[in-house]
Amino acid sequence: MKAIRINPADNVAVALEPLAAGTAVEVPGAGAVTAVEDIPQGHKLALSPLAAGEDVIKYGLPIGRATTAVARGAWLHTHTMGTSLSGEVAYAYRPTHPVLSPVPPETFLGFRRADGRAAIRNEIWIIPTVGCVNEVGRALAAGAQDLVGGPLEGIHCLPHPFGCSQTGADHARTRALLVALARHPNAAGVLFLSLGCENCTHDQVIEELGDFDPARMRFLNCQDVADEQEAGREILADLAELARASSREPIPASELVLGLKCGGSDGLSGITANPVIGRVSDMVVARGGSSVLTEVPEMFGAESVLLGRCESRAVFDAAAKMLNGFKDYFISHGEAVFENPSPGNKDGGITTLEDKSCGCVQKGGTAPVVDVLAYGDRVRRSGLSLLCGPGNDMVSTTALTAAGCHAILFSTGRGTPFGAPAPTIKVFSNDALAARKPGWMDFNAGAIATGERDLDEAAAGLWDLVLRVASGERTAAERQGFRAISIWKDGVVL
Repeated sequence: MKAIRINPADNVAVALEPLAAGTAVEVPGAGAVTAVEDIPQGHKLALSPLAAGEDVIKYGLPIGRATTAVARGAWLHTHTMGTSLSGEVAYAYRPTHPVLSPVPPETFLGFRRADGRAAIRNEIWIIPTVGCVNEVGRALAAGAQDLVGGPLEGIHCLPHPFGCSQTGADHARTRALLVALARHPNAAGVLFLSLGCENCTHDQVIEELGDFDPARMRFLNCQDVADEQEAGREILADLAELARASSREPIPASELVLGLKCGGSDGLSGITANPVIGRVSDMVVARGGSSVLTEVPEMFGAESVLLGRCESRAVFDAAAKMLNGFKDYFISHGEAVFENPSPGNKDGGITTLEDKSCGCVQKGGTAPVVDVLAYGDRVRRSGLSLLCGPGNDMVSTTALTAAGCHAILFSTGRGTPFGAPAPTIKVFSNDALAARKPGWMDFNAGAIATGERDLDEAAAGLWDLVLRVASGERTAAERQGFRAISIWKDGVVL
């Protein structure tokens, strides 16, 4: 198969391989279509003539409009089509009441925390409360690697540039995010590392934490000690002893929380990698677990795929408020809501934000939407939740980690090496990327485009990988020591 029509209502097909001008392709429901010009892999082929202003349909939804007359067999991209998005939308609640059949959960080998939560890693995290002590934290982590071994699987610093010279919502957001990260179950112990004169004070962190385990949460103010490396080492040694008391044990997959993310998407992402992740999302939900979908700007134009699945009017109202609030965020900064996709997305065949969004939301599968989380919130309910956050890879994966996701399923068609603090499983959308960057890859969904695997077979393979990672298998990013955080910033810097 050289091209695929994703939905019977579509008036475009997607090239599964480069199509030279004059190539005839057989498209179910459209018959034989001859490419009238070269069409790159992942790009769109017109299945019928389109008039200027006519909707371009893909995934069964409008992804923009033709900006000029388009011939059958022509290449549809930025030169012949554009977005139809504008500002706020008055969403209507039309519930579809989806139901997933329950499935008995498998088990994975994880860690059971004192508060009863499950974890899939047993690490110590050093969290600077201000960017001024980032290098102190890095040096502490590097100097304590001799403590790692046995049940203690890593000591990591999570540097960031904030925690001071921030005001209002930005200051509150930074503080809340750092505390949410500290509460992640994969961190057996946490060292909050302060300078001593920053806006994000020790007392504020304590207040944000509320009730906490003082054996697991430790604090060091660098201005209060003669040698912060010596004092920090003593704390890390204590935390290491605590972490070594843990061991892996069987835990039902119903306790897993998976984050859903895409980055560096291409025209095959919405056909291969994202639908496979969507099926795995449904698999964890069917077993009583949870999944979290974020990247709100990459829901614009595809809202109907999600909003009808909201399990109640209250959840729908929260989701609609989140979507329109994010559009207001764009507009208040003088930005168009459709300022997307990226140059790499366009090279890969994604033309408009609607095109990108319709592929992006495939990661949410078919499960009911049970909750809407604010930035910095932790998962509250089993099932699929929507999390408010931007599309930026590092910001959104940090938010997913802060929400309590044990691991993140990250699809990509262009490739990226980075990892979040939570294990980040890279799912590639195409064989060419898998061949070129195997060191960045955890799972190749490109086999779907070549016909070597169908979606169900690929999903079964990815689910098996999720259980192996949950049981301790390292991801590509973990093997290379790649992990980073980024905090969403909006306001002024003093």
